[in-house]
Amino acid sequence: MTSLPIDPDLIAAHNAARTRTLAEDYDALGHRLARRGVDIATVTAQVAAFTVAVPSWGVGTGGTRFARFPGLGEPRGIAEKLDDCAVIQQLGRATPTVSLHIPWDAAPPGELRAQAEALGLGFDAMNSNTFQDHPGDLDHPLSYKFGSLSHVDPAVRAQAVAHNVACIRLGEALGSKALTVWIGDGANFPGQSHMGRAFERYLASMQEIYAALPEGWRLFSEHKMYEPAFYATVVQDWGTSLLTAQALGPKAACLVDLGHHAPNVNIEMIVSRLAHAGKLGGFHFNDSKYGDDDLDAGSIDPFRLFLVFNELVDLGESGDAPTYMIDQSHNVTDPIESLIRSADEIRRAYAQALLVDRAALGGYQEDNDALMASETLKAAFRTDVGSILARARMDAGGAIDPIAAYRESGYRAKVAAERPAVRGGGGGIV
Repeated sequence: MTSLPIDPDLIAAHNAARTRTLAEDYDALGHRLARRGVDIATVTAQVAAFTVAVPSWGVGTGGTRFARFPGLGEPRGIAEKLDDCAVIQQLGRATPTVSLHIPWDAAPPGELRAQAEALGLGFDAMNSNTFQDHPGDLDHPLSYKFGSLSHVDPAVRAQAVAHNVACIRLGEALGSKALTVWIGDGANFPGQSHMGRAFERYLASMQEIYAALPEGWRLFSEHKMYEPAFYATVVQDWGTSLLTAQALGPKAACLVDLGHHAPNVNIEMIVSRLAHAGKLGGFHFNDSKYGDDDLDAGSIDPFRLFLVFNELVDLGESGDAPTYMIDQSHNVTDPIESLIRSADEIRRAYAQALLVDRAALGGYQEDNDALMASETLKAAFRTDVGSILARARMDAGGAIDPIAAYRESGYRAKVAAERPAVRGGGGGIV
C-alpha cells in the first residue's frame, strides 16, 4: 500500500452519523468549562497539537517470556508495519510519526522515507537493539549474551557502538532527530560483574556514540530496573540515567518508560526532578500492575498518567520539549486498536491536566490546605474530556469513534487475507 489504507469516504460516513451528538456533548462541556473560566476551543487546539509516536514493533502481536500467540494479519516487515501505523494515524490523528527499531526495521532509507511520506507519516527517535543477538547479520558477528556497551570484551563494545552510530546515520536520512539507547547489560548473580567498572565501560561507549551525533540531535539514556539482568542492571534507575546524561553533555537527556521502575515509585516526582536538572528527554508510555507489564496506557492507573501530565503542563514549554512515544506489548488485543486507544488515553490525560486551576492550586499549596489542593486536581481529573478528543480528531480528518471506524473498515480481515498466518512459537515480546 502506498495510499491511505482506510477509505476517506468511510470515515466521512462514520462521522456524519455522529456529528450531531458530538456537537451537543461538546457544547455542553464548553458551557461547563466556561463557568470555570476555561475556553474549550483553546483546550481543543492544544490537544490537537499534541502528538505521540507509535513504535514500529507495537503493531505486531506481543508475548511473554513463556509464549506468544500470533494474531491475524501480522505485518511481516517494516513496509507492512508502516501501513498499520498509517491506519492508527488516519483514524486517530494523534500519531503522525513512527519510531523505528534497528536492525528489526532496517531497510533502504529512500524506500522507507518514500513510503512514509505517501502514508502521511514521519519518523521519530531511532531505537538501537544490542539486547539480543542477530544471527546471520554480518555487522553483528559477536554475541551480546553477557552485555553490549558495557561488555568486558572491547570488540563487543566496539560492535555495539558501531551499531548505534549506524542507527544515527539511518535516522539522518529519514529526518529523525534523536537516538534512544536501552541496554540489557547487567548481572544475574552477585559477583558476576564488577558494578563500577561495568558502568565506566558503558559511559565510555556512550561517549563514542555521543560524539557521532549530528547537529540538532539528542541522545536519550533509558533506564530499567530489571530484565533481562535481574540481580543488577547497569542503567537501573533514573539516577544512573541522569549521571549518564550529565556526563555526556547538553545533547544528552533521560528517557522515562512508565514501567521501568520499582513498584509504587512516584514517577511524577521523577519527572519533576529530571526537568529541574534540565535532563527530561522523553517518555515511553504504557501501564503496569506488577512491573514492566507493557500494558495499554491508562488501562490500569489513569490517575498516575494524569499526574505525570500535571507536572508536564506545570513545567510549561521551558527547554526542549520531551519526546513522546507509546511502548507496549499487545498480547491479547488487536495491536492497532490498542495503539489507537492508548494514544487517545494519553491525550485525555493531557487535556485533563490543561484543566487544572493552577492559581487555585498554588494558593492551596501556600496555605497548606492539603484537602483542597487534592480536590483541585481531582476536579480536573474527573472531567469527561471525551468530546474534546473527538472534536480534535474530527477537525483533523480522523474518526469521531476511531475504534468503531476501524472495525467498520474491515482492515484486519483484509490484511489477514493478504498476509500469511504466523504459527505460534516461543516467548519474546515480538
